[in-house]
Amino acid sequence: MPNSIVHFEIPADDVARAKTFYEKTFGWTIKAFPMPPGQEYFGVATKQGTETGIDGGMMQRKMPGQPFMNYIGVKSIDATNQTIQANGGTVVLPKQEIGQGMGWISAFKDPENNIVGLHQVGPNAPRPAAAAGKTQSKASPKKTAKKAPKAKTAKKAGGKKRK
Repeated sequence: MPNSIVHFEIPADDVARAKTFYEKTFGWTIKAFPMPPGQEYFGVATKQGTETGIDGGMMQRKMPGQPFMNYIGVKSIDATNQTIQANGGTVVLPKQEIGQGMGWISAFKDPENNIVGLHQVGPNAPRPAAAAGKTQSKASPKKTAKKAPKAKTAKKAGGKKRK
């Protein structure tokens, strides 16, 4: 289904305390995520293998009252923000790029005053291991297969092209 929740973020006043709480309470694995100097972010793994669920992140709270944030995956933040506004929502965080080709984020407030994030995938965004393996193993043959028939078209009797 398009536009599903793809990521969450947990802001914390004391990241070490929050990390310990979520690891001990839910058994999640929380590890430092590679970031540019001066920025700290932790990846939160909530599942193993083929278990259902989503993974997320944890970081230092950036403003008082910063909420736990869910992110909805969209093809275009620009188009989605226009639709949000047309339907009574308000953009509260304009589109901004996130780390090293990971994509873009934005946030909006719905008519009920809930703040929700948007995420548009970038060119270097990691893919889940199982899905990435499938995509990579299928992508190369598909590209080859699509190009091969175009190069090998021949004419049938009567001058019509055969594929």
